[in-house]
This record gives sequence, C-alpha cells and structure tokens, in this order.
Amino acid sequence: MKQEINPQESIRANAFNMWMSSPVPMVTLVKTFDITRLVKVSKKSGVKFNVLMCWCIGRAAKDIKEFYLLPKQGKLFQFDRLAINVIVENSKGDINSCDIPYSDDLQQFNSDYLRLTAQAASECKSTFLEDHMIIGTSTLVQTEIDCIVNQYSGKFNNPFLAWARYRKGWFKTTLPVSLQFHHVQMDGGQAACFLEKLQKEILRCIG
Repeated sequence: MKQEINPQESIRANAFNMWMSSPVPMVTLVKTFDITRLVKVSKKSGVKFNVLMCWCIGRAAKDIKEFYLLPKQGKLFQFDRLAINVIVENSKGDINSCDIPYSDDLQQFNSDYLRLTAQAASECKSTFLEDHMIIGTSTLVQTEIDCIVNQYSGKFNNPFLAWARYRKGWFKTTLPVSLQFHHVQMDGGQAACFLEKLQKEILRCIG
C-alpha cells in the first residue's frame, strides 16, 4: 500500500526541510563485497547470480524503516511492501524496466523474477508495481567497474544499486556495488548499515 504522509510528523522531518529542495539531493556510497559464497551458491543451486543478489538486497532492506519512505515532488510517501527493479534486454535489443515483488521465500522470488523478466523481454513492455516501494538495480556485466554514479533527473528518487562484472581472485571473488539514495529518505549512517547488512546476507545466503 502507498500513502502520502505528513513529512513534519515523520522520522525524516529535519531531513525533509533540509534536502527536499536541494538541486542534487542524491548521495552515492560504494562498497566492495565478498561474494565468494554467493557465486558458489548460484553454481550449485542453478539460481542466477543476479536473482540471488537482488534477493539479498531485499532481505537487507526489509527491516530498515527508511527504505519504505519515498520523497517525490515535494511530498513524502510511505509503503508497506518492497520490490526490486531490474533492467531487462528485450527481444528487439532495447531495454525495459521490470519490478519484482520481494518475498522472504527465495523460490517464490526466483519464480517471479524468471516469469516477469521473460515476459518483459518477449513483450517489450515495462512492468511497474505502483503500490510497492521500489529498490532499483542495474548491472553492467560487459566489464569491471569500480564505481557507478547514476544521473539525477528528479524522476527516480528511489534507492538504486548498480554493479558490473565481478572479480575472481585466488581466494575470494569480489564485487564493487554503488548505492545511490535520496538524502530525505535516509542519512549516510542508515545507508552504511544497509550495506553492512547486505554483506551479511550475502555471506549467509542459503540458496
């Protein structure tokens, strides 16, 4: 469910007053993750690496209350459900956007991911879950990238994570991930806690 709330009565009242009118309110943090276990789980289980990564993102975000808030067009909205957005290359060689509802059940999330991304690819249509708080993601597997800073257009104020090709070392595999977030939604401290939680979820992913 999506509902507009009074920002002055929210936990982000001070941040709303300070940053809602900022010309560039987005902040980007970058963390290099140890994804050795996630790669092994993906190969052993047959579940795509990107599915596992997106599922871990949902698990890390689900108990952080700031992730359910969205500042947009001078207003503040609150949600009670999360979804992970992925970018899909369609059958015409173009791209579409696809929202995957988050589920604690990996099998359910995987099933929804495969079904919805296949549908977006074949029909060349984007799908949106307006009643979910969307966490955006993007992957650039064509090369290795240290940091990805997304543009700010004012149209997508949601948290956004991006990564490229992971790096295989002798003893571990690593992946730099960029997190962009709106300063009204959360401060650096909450964002850093999310990144720490994400690393923990990756390390204990059961597949």
